Amino acid sequence: MTWTVAPEPPDSLTAKALWRAYYTEVSDRYYLLHKGHRTDPSELARELSHPPTTELTLPKGQLLVAHYEGEPAGSTGIRLLDKNTAELTRVYVHPRMRGKGGGKLLLRSAESTARTLNATRIILDTRHDLTEARALYAALGYEETPPHNNGIYAEHWFTKPLL
Repeated sequence: MTWTVAPEPPDSLTAKALWRAYYTEVSDRYYLLHKGHRTDPSELARELSHPPTTELTLPKGQLLVAHYEGEPAGSTGIRLLDKNTAELTRVYVHPRMRGKGGGKLLLRSAESTARTLNATRIILDTRHDLTEARALYAALGYEETPPHNNGIYAEHWFTKPLL
């Protein structure tokens, strides 16, 4: 089975479909955990009408899309926060593709992209309920740190030097 990862324009149909799948999953997980219901359809529509585009295009960043056997299966973004720091954002692998190495490949590709943008470290934040993501970050050498932002949904912060 073959994985590939390549840059993708954030406004492409593939990117928009993956953004919808990502946002729907993480939003539903949050609302089900904290409110006992799925995301309100109007909120979902509002958020999906403003996909992240300019922050994930060169020279500020890049969107990466993973394909599994030619099928879009996941994505992540890298954006520069300053000349040395890249932020990993929106790491997503489609549920039916999980456990096949796509997350690890996406993170390694994101790290490589950050290096090409001259970043010397990569940071990220995530929520407590996204346990699979936290385990993946730790397995790939990301260390949990004190908060580096005050994001409304940020509960865990990680960093990794890019050697």
